[in-house]
Amino acid sequence: MNKLISTALLGLTLALPICVTGAELEADRWNLKDLYPSQSAWEQDATTLERQLKDLSGCAGQLAQSPNRFKTCLNLNAAVLKRFYRLAGYASQFHDEDTALPAGQDLKQRADVLANRLEEAGAFLNPEILKMGRSKVNALIKGNKATAVYAHWLDDILRSKAHTLDRQGEQLIATFSSATGAANAIYSTLTDADMPWPKVKLSDGTEVVLDQAAYEKYRAAGNRADRKLVFDAFWGQWKAFERTFGVSFYEQLRKDAALAKVRRYPDSLTQSLDGNKLPRAVYDTLVAQAELNLPTLHRYFRLRARMLGLSEMRYYDIYPPMVASDLKYPIGQSVELMLASVKPLGEDYARAMAQGTKSGWMDVYPRPKKRSGAYMNGSVYDVHPYLLLNHNDDYESLTTLAHEWGHAMHSYLAVRSQPFINADYPTFTAEIASTTNELLLLDHMLRTARDDQERMLYLDSALENLRGTFFRQAMFAAFEREVHARVDKGESLTGEALSAIYGDILKRYHGDKEGVVKIDDLYSVEWAFIPHFYNRFYVFQYATSVSAGSMFADGILKGTPGARERYLNVLRAGGSRYPYELVKEAGVDLASPAPYQAIVARMNNIMDQIEAIQAKRN
Repeated sequence: MNKLISTALLGLTLALPICVTGAELEADRWNLKDLYPSQSAWEQDATTLERQLKDLSGCAGQLAQSPNRFKTCLNLNAAVLKRFYRLAGYASQFHDEDTALPAGQDLKQRADVLANRLEEAGAFLNPEILKMGRSKVNALIKGNKATAVYAHWLDDILRSKAHTLDRQGEQLIATFSSATGAANAIYSTLTDADMPWPKVKLSDGTEVVLDQAAYEKYRAAGNRADRKLVFDAFWGQWKAFERTFGVSFYEQLRKDAALAKVRRYPDSLTQSLDGNKLPRAVYDTLVAQAELNLPTLHRYFRLRARMLGLSEMRYYDIYPPMVASDLKYPIGQSVELMLASVKPLGEDYARAMAQGTKSGWMDVYPRPKKRSGAYMNGSVYDVHPYLLLNHNDDYESLTTLAHEWGHAMHSYLAVRSQPFINADYPTFTAEIASTTNELLLLDHMLRTARDDQERMLYLDSALENLRGTFFRQAMFAAFEREVHARVDKGESLTGEALSAIYGDILKRYHGDKEGVVKIDDLYSVEWAFIPHFYNRFYVFQYATSVSAGSMFADGILKGTPGARERYLNVLRAGGSRYPYELVKEAGVDLASPAPYQAIVARMNNIMDQIEAIQAKRN
């Protein structure tokens, strides 16, 4: 099954409430009526899907019957997927408007049930196509335009022959998949509902309950003693539950190892990468290049220490901004700045984006019970992308807007260039679109900045973004590779053992031994805080994407002949090609050191600019 909803959650902070008027709430809410005019219309469409699932099950054993039956069944499978994506998109977004609303919770749960039924109804497809074999499949689609659109989809199935079970085996996996999400559910329940968050009193007398949103706010406090207080209290609470999180994550690792074994892969990483036909060299080269270039990360930390006036950097000194600013970027101005920044991508791109910003695609402002963070859902083929934001009128909100609209335009272009079955794209290329838009925005903001102080704000933000998106995600990737490999070999891992492994990697990346950033042992429990570890080998793609996006943006901004079209063709391709090959053909080989060396060079260039401004001031 294709991925259901495209998201971009890493690196996005939880939004804080701001005051908005009733008029803003109406003007800046997305229009779900474009999906379904009412919940009763959703109910009717769900009933239609139930009927289609029965019809799809009736295709079992009949794919090879004739070219016409083959075409009919493939078209039915596509129609089922397309209808389900619409149902799931509405249910998810209706829920996210008000997460406490029972009706939204009910719709979301019912969509989850439909997803399981869909997986069970279509479980015969892969084994049956594999049984037919490549020669038979090619004969059925040869010269037939109606089935030729499935060529890539079919190739993706056929190449997985060695890892696909028979029909009964696939049905068993589909059935058990709905009962193996306990680890993630435990994590979510504990962190979202049951964790007894600590209360601290800050230096100004403010009392704060340190839940995750408060931690992300107050870890950047200007008072250093407050930062240490926040870190010690927050991570102390995670440490108190280290054993529980260890059990939960270990179960997830065991599940991943078992699935790799059942599907006859040598290890969990190989299986995960094979889902999108990614070479192992992409993952290993990323981690190797990040670790070879740790001196650049350490240079950033030393620069940060100087700008914050610190004689010794501690882990709790990473988050306060190096440059103070009270500049505001309300949504109207943010949209204008974003539209100006994408002009290098051409008039058609900018025009389509401008129209989308005025057409009910966005839910803009935070409000009580609304889902936090930001994402883009571009999975509903017949409608348009939807963007959930929590805009706070700060510069980070502006960069988040550009990020999510990068995803939205990726979906927009893919849908207009590809049939449904090929429009959905993998994460490996998804984050390239978002990071490229962020880099174009940075270029525009630097060119139009009024003074050095404003330029410093943008350079500081860009530098921290590169640290978080490249080096931090590469660090996570190194941790994931290590713990999965151990469990693949049959080793056990406790929460304490996981903290020891993570702590060693954390200290190496931050230069603890060299005195660059000193890290208290308590903070090694940070691994338990990262929800993306429950989605195996996901986060490395943020680091590969920002590296590819940097190379694409450089070519576009320099006006390199063909650079813009090569980039836009990556977006238009959607999921019609294997992502590594697609990006490589466009000029970026993510299995080679070059993209990672380029992102490190960009980081050094930004630090050169900051130091030049500092020298001029002195």
